[in-house]
Amino acid sequence: MIISPLLPVIGEQLSMPEVWQGWLVSAYAFMVGFFALIAGPISDKIGRRRMLLLGTAAMTIALALHSLAFSWQALMGMRLLTGVAGGILSGSAVSYIGDYFPYERRGWANGWIMSGAASGQIIGIPLGTILGEYFGFRIPFLMFAVTMGLTWVLILKYVPQPPVQRSLHPVTVRSALTGYWAMLRKLKVFAAVMAFFAMFVSVGLYVIYLPTWLMNTFSISGNEIALMFMIGGIANVITGPRMGKLSDQIGRRGLILFSCVGISIIMFGTTYIIQQFWIAYPLFFLTMMLVAMRVTPFQALLTTLESDEKRGMLMSLSASIGQAGFGLGGALAGLTFAGYGYASNTMFASLFAITAAIIIWKYIPEPPMKKSKALTTNTLDPKFVIGGERA
Repeated sequence: MIISPLLPVIGEQLSMPEVWQGWLVSAYAFMVGFFALIAGPISDKIGRRRMLLLGTAAMTIALALHSLAFSWQALMGMRLLTGVAGGILSGSAVSYIGDYFPYERRGWANGWIMSGAASGQIIGIPLGTILGEYFGFRIPFLMFAVTMGLTWVLILKYVPQPPVQRSLHPVTVRSALTGYWAMLRKLKVFAAVMAFFAMFVSVGLYVIYLPTWLMNTFSISGNEIALMFMIGGIANVITGPRMGKLSDQIGRRGLILFSCVGISIIMFGTTYIIQQFWIAYPLFFLTMMLVAMRVTPFQALLTTLESDEKRGMLMSLSASIGQAGFGLGGALAGLTFAGYGYASNTMFASLFAITAAIIIWKYIPEPPMKKSKALTTNTLDPKFVIGGERA
């Protein structure tokens, strides 16, 4: 998320051609996608907690190395390294929720997790944008390295390993490929990852050059862009937990379809609606509300498509396909923006968003809700808290 508002700053400070700037996002996304496929079966074998610790440690180091990027080619290399760490993390957090919470509470749990990410957006992206504009783009990444290091400490002290069945099969390239192929042969799984792919292509096309277009069109500074992302984060914080809880009560599918259609309409109309910059604030607020309405229920829905011992593979597969879509969207965004302007980005983004809705509507069913007396909403089993592993 931080790359998008920093692209104009990075382009200026490193003399990076505009058409290549989107690849700073794509390079990260493609590496996340590749390494997520590797990490998924490993997390099923060794447990989510260990993967979260490994991923946050690797991410801390990769972010700190951004301070050594003095050319855009070097920065591209740092984005690739960060993508490796992101691949280790991808799928693990959502899989953890699937392991720890029963299905009828996963919307609530996902909502709070997403609101945590949005809270980071409220603070981190505006602060990073402002620091990047005044002190150089390297400073925000060093700041994020510190916070990621603190995250590693929090996981070590407070995040237990859920009591679920781990995979008993040895982890090999052949077994992983066989497992992924078996999943993709299931229509609902294939449809889910394709919908995820379309969603992320849409987001990549839309958001990466949105700050650049706004700055070029309305001659604004990074401060206004920072405020816009902060407003978007507030929308996520407000909406995420509520949509998660609502999806537990009324189901996921309807909320996902409504949000996909709404996002498609907003994307298509962006360049026509924003005739003055201040309009970007309420429009971005509404967009982030709809994103939260889509992401939280969809992640909960995904956790039902496979058993406990295969959940890590499934979530990593969906994360991998999603990141591949985001990378493709970022690569296409640079070409369409440079060749035809931002209106072409919004048109294609809208098309992919509605494609995701069609796939979900036709091929992904709503699982039945069950009443469960499993884990409560605000307590953790003390047997699984002390020291992070089973006490």
